[in-house]
This record gives sequence, structure tokens and C-alpha cells, in this order.
Amino acid sequence: MLRNGSTCLPRIVTRDTVFTAAVDPVPSHLALCEGEEIRHDLVARVREEIRAGIYDTPDKFEIALERLLADLDRP
Repeated sequence: MLRNGSTCLPRIVTRDTVFTAAVDPVPSHLALCEGEEIRHDLVARVREEIRAGIYDTPDKFEIALERLLADLDRP
């Protein structure tokens, strides 16, 4: 699977709050990233595309499926 290389825990961003995913126990190679900026412009654009029904496209589904199958093929 293609990864962005971040070792930060996944976060859930809402309009008012950022939640960090709880993992128990937290693997030692993961750490919270201090000072990471939320790209509010990107979040707003993606939300609008989802709302408009144009975010998910056949091309995106195809890419996701290819990545999933490649990831499943790895030992």
C-alpha cells in the first residue's frame, strides 16, 4: 500500500476539534507529531466535493482497489 511516510497516529478532524485515534498499546515506532498543521483549505474542498457527490470517482475506486490487492499480495 502506498503510504505518505508519516509515523503519526491517525487523527479525526471535525469542524471544532481534532481527535487522535486511540491505540492500545501504542506501538513504539508511532508518535504524535507536534506542530503538524491542518490544511483547512484541503479539508473544506474535500468536504464540499463529498457533499456535491463528486469526490468518489471510478478512477479513485480503481486505484484504491489496485492498492488493496497489492497490499493483500504481500506476505
